[in-house]
Amino acid sequence: MIEKVVELGGFGAQAAVALTRNGLLRPTHPAALARVVEAYRYFHVTPAAGVAMAAARWPDRQAVVDEGGALTFAALDERAAALAAGLHHRLGVEPGTTVAVMWPNDRGFAEAVAAVSRLGADLLLLNTGLAGPALRDVLRREQADVLVAAPGLPPVDFAGQRAGDLDELMSSGAPPAPVPRRPGRLVLLTSGTTGLPKGAPRRLSVAELAEPFVSMLATVPVRGGEPMLIAPPLFHGLGILWYAVALVLGCPVVLMRRFDPDAVLDALERHRAGALVAVPAMLSRLLAREPRDLPGLRVVVSGGAALRPDLATAFMDAYGDVLYNLYGSTEAGWAALATPEDLREAPDTIGRPPRGATVRIAGPDGEELPAGEMGRVLVGGGLAFGARAGELMSTGDLGHRDGRGLLFVDGRDDDMIVSGGENVFPQEVENLLARLPGVADVAVLGVPDEEYGRRLAAYVVAEEGVTLSADELKSAVKAELAGFKVPRDVVFVPSVPRNPTGKVDRAELTGR
Repeated sequence: MIEKVVELGGFGAQAAVALTRNGLLRPTHPAALARVVEAYRYFHVTPAAGVAMAAARWPDRQAVVDEGGALTFAALDERAAALAAGLHHRLGVEPGTTVAVMWPNDRGFAEAVAAVSRLGADLLLLNTGLAGPALRDVLRREQADVLVAAPGLPPVDFAGQRAGDLDELMSSGAPPAPVPRRPGRLVLLTSGTTGLPKGAPRRLSVAELAEPFVSMLATVPVRGGEPMLIAPPLFHGLGILWYAVALVLGCPVVLMRRFDPDAVLDALERHRAGALVAVPAMLSRLLAREPRDLPGLRVVVSGGAALRPDLATAFMDAYGDVLYNLYGSTEAGWAALATPEDLREAPDTIGRPPRGATVRIAGPDGEELPAGEMGRVLVGGGLAFGARAGELMSTGDLGHRDGRGLLFVDGRDDDMIVSGGENVFPQEVENLLARLPGVADVAVLGVPDEEYGRRLAAYVVAEEGVTLSADELKSAVKAELAGFKVPRDVVFVPSVPRNPTGKVDRAELTGR
């Protein structure tokens, strides 16, 4: 597979440099290499292949470190194979079956997704926060046949087969499951902050993944075998993307069932992690603690939600120029990346598209707009869900490109409001309020207005012991921005509700 990547024309030199630096092109024993080739031939581009390949190359290396201890790649592969046998012979999982996995960040998630993909079944990753009618409706709409759910999660009305005790299935003594003829699909759910989450299915090939994946490795200096702490839920696109990176590089993955800033800092220090993956809200909570001396931490990847410029600067001031901002979505995949140098130069940038991906700032008729002009953000490339080759899809964002080629998101298309004949985007106002003294957190939204259709509303969390007034916040906005950008409403709230990936839960915040 590595040779296949290196053969991609002028891309080969970049690939060779990146893969050598990250440890993938180091000599491999012929027997291990044969097992790597066999794993890819059997399981294609799936979590099962990633685990099996890692087990062939680094059997004794730690694969997962969680609250239960450490699990090597060889042990993870063996347990996944045993679980696959149990799922197949006891629950009838096979190609064409849709298996929903609802599991927090621990070894059970890694075992379940590898086992399901070993069987060629479709893998539906569920948000562990889903419950009640919403969970029932997602399972029904996505036509799930089997639910693999961690013990302790809320009950759900589900007529299909269920599994919760993975150890019991592994110890069933079932014979090995048959090798599938083709890989199943991976189905990720959208964040669902404004409605019911929807599935975005994907079946990826090496050719589709090669350029954007190697481009990312060439830009983000993660190293093979170096521990990586993945804080966001693995069921989300950001988490599963970096879990895949860790498998390819043979990186031990440090997982926690829930995010606790002190525990994360302790784990980074204890395991000497070289990389941290987090959403912006997590970075903000880490900054609320006394900065630690973490000399081994070379890469911090932020994604899943907008990274405020003040947060980007403050985090790098505390931990060094190690921050990378990843832009994308469940449907659009990974579309752009900002390096620490980019963020120092322009803290509000989302960077540039990686090789193999396309980002266009488009006008009303789809034409590409010149630098400085705002338009719809369209993306395409190997990681874009639902887009055919050569086609671009809308992210739902509006943005622009500057003269240096850096990309910026100005706001959501559906968030834009018109005030006094001018377009107003909540994100600009939110960024300004966030950097004011005494503001711990803030969300600015466009909300319905009986007279004007829509208006700006700011929901503000004050720092502990600080008293803020609506008038002084409005005055601060008016001092830096045009008068029509001043929020008409300023609502003080104890916290800004966010989903597991850090995006604002608009419905909960506004009570709608």
